[in-house]
Amino acid sequence: MTTTDDLPAATTARPSLRLARERFLSGRPLPQGVPEEVVAAWRRARFFGVPHDLEEPVASPPLSGESALLGTARPVLDRIVPALGVGGSLLVLTDERLRVLWTAGSAPGFGACTDLSEQEVGHNSAALALRTRSRAEAHGPEHFLDRWQDVSAVSVPVLGPESGQVLGTLTVASRLCAAGPPHPQAAFAEATVAAVETELRARAGRGERALLDAYVRAACGPDRAVAALDGRNRLVSDAAQRLLTPEVLGVLERTAAGARHRDVTGVVRLPEGAGCTARVTPVRLDGGTIGIVAALEPLDDPAPTAPDSPPPVTLTGSSVPWRHAVGRAAELVRSEEPLLLSGERGTGKSALARELFGPDLVQVADAARDAGLDQALSARRPDRLLLLRHAERLAQPGVAALNSLLDQHPDTRLLVTYTPGAPAGPCLQRLLDKLSARSVTLPPLRERTEDIRELLPALTPRPAPGQPPLTWTLDALRALEAYPWPGNVTELAHVVRALSEHRRVGGPVRRAELPDAVREGPATRPLSPMEHAERAAILEALRRHGGNKARTAVALGIGRATLYRKLREYRR
Repeated sequence: MTTTDDLPAATTARPSLRLARERFLSGRPLPQGVPEEVVAAWRRARFFGVPHDLEEPVASPPLSGESALLGTARPVLDRIVPALGVGGSLLVLTDERLRVLWTAGSAPGFGACTDLSEQEVGHNSAALALRTRSRAEAHGPEHFLDRWQDVSAVSVPVLGPESGQVLGTLTVASRLCAAGPPHPQAAFAEATVAAVETELRARAGRGERALLDAYVRAACGPDRAVAALDGRNRLVSDAAQRLLTPEVLGVLERTAAGARHRDVTGVVRLPEGAGCTARVTPVRLDGGTIGIVAALEPLDDPAPTAPDSPPPVTLTGSSVPWRHAVGRAAELVRSEEPLLLSGERGTGKSALARELFGPDLVQVADAARDAGLDQALSARRPDRLLLLRHAERLAQPGVAALNSLLDQHPDTRLLVTYTPGAPAGPCLQRLLDKLSARSVTLPPLRERTEDIRELLPALTPRPAPGQPPLTWTLDALRALEAYPWPGNVTELAHVVRALSEHRRVGGPVRRAELPDAVREGPATRPLSPMEHAERAAILEALRRHGGNKARTAVALGIGRATLYRKLREYRR
């Protein structure tokens, strides 16, 4: 395995690598001097279950629509294809997941693969370039597949002009190079990628200029309320800023995202009580739609002005599980009898209790700080509701005192919050049984993901004067809705607050800005809380080390085989 930073003398190393590969496949000891990174690549291929004698091309589901990268790169690729020569080289463009988007030419043994990920075909230069974010090469026996033993390939990552993220890779494959690295067409591959990245920058700049021109044309005249959006950038006039609410802005952002695929000309349906109308005009460039301009008009009889503060987070949500739980709790608190609110941590049990009763009428006791309830019961006022938080942390004396209180005064005004976890002891179970007839279980956030879009405005701190409210791209919203949120609403609130306080870029929040665990999406199987924490730590370490798994394993203090096994387990 070679990169631009590692150029061994291949003329002497290749025969030993070929012999080492044969021994590796037969399970025999390897000769001395085999590069560790090459052996690690072979082990990964075996770990992923890649057959070394794979003959049939790897089949992947067809991509929906043409890739944005391919649309930008195609003019460059069409110009440079003649430079490949006849029957000597193969040019391959992949996306960021190493799915093949385009090929030209041919190389003996390379075949017509549709996926160059290590999980499908083992080690290759494209996978190495994606991992290292730099030019990479693979020659002959460095590959795991038999049919690539006489192939040399060089790959260069294609980086986005704004984000710097890897958008894909470009590979040139040819017959095995007798001279070894560098690949004779390495400079050709780098020049091609440079031309593609130049085209990406030019197109990005042209799109922004087109959006700005459309905004300036629409905003001419006094007090015109105009907003121009393309899913990444947003231009809003002062008059429009006074009319826009987070809900209206969210509708316009979604309209801008959908404008690339359907006609959105005309009046957009806004939420009830928006206080304005919005007429949308698409912004076009090179025959396609890149964004919208929305002209806002206030209604003659505007709806009542929204209050300065958003609705209480604890009551926000229209999903059936949430509305049922809140309605049931509101019904039970009308009578002066004990009530039990249970649910996972972060679901809002204590906050909902305060919302239902009001802060002035509640005496709060926390078993996490006063496990025996010595302070709470000595200071108890019969005319006030006693809110006991974290009942699962009660010590034996505290449970006994509470059971005794309820035995003597069954109508005690008491609201208990309880987070299930470790098995309850006999006394605590007796307390829970007493309260079970008047209990409400709050649903976890993963069971009411349709409420996330309603929760976001309520959780977002109010922006500084003159600053637009925090908004989200559709891709970011989908990531938020797909994440299981083990910390529930509390965890979501921390993510929103961190983004509000620390963002240094404008426009809607993108998926790339989300925490690693949220951005990468959930594991494909249910994970335990410890596994959730372990997976988050691994993703964070991978991010810090640029995706380099060897350095990540060292930083975490585990072997590379262990790291690969854990990543594999989380994908199941």
